[in-house]
Amino acid sequence: MTSPPGTAPLPSPGEPADEPLPGAADEQAAAGPGLRASLEAILLVADEPVPAEVLAEVLSQPAGDITAALTALSAAYTNEGCGFDLREIAGGWRFYTREECAAVVERFVSDGQEIRLTQAALETLSVVAYRQPVSRARVSAVRGVNCDGVMRTLVLRGLIAEDGTDPDTGAILFGTTSYFLERLGLASLADLPPLAPFLPDDLDEAEELRP
Repeated sequence: MTSPPGTAPLPSPGEPADEPLPGAADEQAAAGPGLRASLEAILLVADEPVPAEVLAEVLSQPAGDITAALTALSAAYTNEGCGFDLREIAGGWRFYTREECAAVVERFVSDGQEIRLTQAALETLSVVAYRQPVSRARVSAVRGVNCDGVMRTLVLRGLIAEDGTDPDTGAILFGTTSYFLERLGLASLADLPPLAPFLPDDLDEAEELRP
């Protein structure tokens, strides 16, 4: 069977199709994630509603296209029956749990407070306790790993809370709560034990982490 003029010949039955051109996969990877994936990744780590204009600037896309994509995403999540929603509120866009899931989320939060903290959570909580008020980026820098997920868990369990913003960077700062003191049986942060006896002698941050 012959192919129409101007088209590549079709493979014969049983004949393997042509292999992808060398470098095609690399070119696709270099192009980066799609618009939907990019928006979801940014909004997933956002601490507050993100304006469409900011997203447009970050992604080098027209603001109108970003707004249309966000609106379509919100509708898609609703149609798919997801437990979360994408809402435009306070001049920006952010993920929220759906109202009908409130009872489940509340039960998870209240029950989760009785669950033992993981080692990662304990280490992150310690950094916040001794370095507060401190930003997520600073906590991650001290621990050497990304702590966003652990920080959200500690907030949900009521052990830490937002405590202002950094005047230089605008980053949200976090500190421990009265519930934290209650769980540890402390009257104030001044009752936290000194870190120096537990740190290497050559650690420069020992004095910086003192309460």
